[in-house]
Amino acid sequence: MTKAKSSSEKLVLKVDPRTVFGKKLRKLRHGGVIPGNIFGPEFKSISVSTQFKDFVKVYKTAKETGIVYIALDKEEIPVLIKQVQRHPVNDSVLHVDFRKVDLKKKIQTEVPVKATGISEAVAQKGGVLLTLSETLLVEALPGDIPQQIDVDISSIKELGQEIKVSDLPKSAVYEIKTPVEKVVVSVVAHKEESITPETTAAAPEVIGEVPAEGAPVEGAVPTEGAETGAKPAEGKKSEAAAPGKKSESPAPAKPAEKK
Repeated sequence: MTKAKSSSEKLVLKVDPRTVFGKKLRKLRHGGVIPGNIFGPEFKSISVSTQFKDFVKVYKTAKETGIVYIALDKEEIPVLIKQVQRHPVNDSVLHVDFRKVDLKKKIQTEVPVKATGISEAVAQKGGVLLTLSETLLVEALPGDIPQQIDVDISSIKELGQEIKVSDLPKSAVYEIKTPVEKVVVSVVAHKEESITPETTAAAPEVIGEVPAEGAPVEGAVPTEGAETGAKPAEGKKSEAAAPGKKSESPAPAKPAEKK
């Protein structure tokens, strides 16, 4: 199912020849003017400019699939809005490319996809709808290009089901050129992520034999002043000797008292 043009009204956009290029375009844009180009097969590219407010009004209706008549001097040139370049931060329009078309010759262009209807797998079984093809390649006369291709998802009743290009209804005025095995939409099971916080850190895995207490670890650099063990704080003596360990300098035995 497709959505036809919402209006048969002829869309006309007035443009002027453009002689400003490069860094000077910034001043042009600040004045509410958008630079653009008209190109096409067997057509010499023309640099043009148009008022921002006029372009927005036309683009809102035509998008990338509707015919726009470019009014340049005394001529009206049928075009499609091929590409709109936007600022990466504020999303303002920086430049527009217009593709000249022959109204009597078929062309190929991308048409957006829109899911319609209600899927039982989503509404009743908690599935998640995935749109895997945002656009489809369509071939048609410029005047027969649909505004969008509606994909009815009411046929998806079970988790894991999908709709491919081959499942879409045929049209008498256009042909979908996207490969028939391409998946357009699918419904998958919802995966819940664990929200339990980890309160303890996992112990590191020990590989090989555990060294005895006090033995040097292979690859470790000993601290200054001692090969093993920690260096006692300066000015303090050890309060107690380690159990089972003799003192290095035992006190001399007291001689027996003569009677």
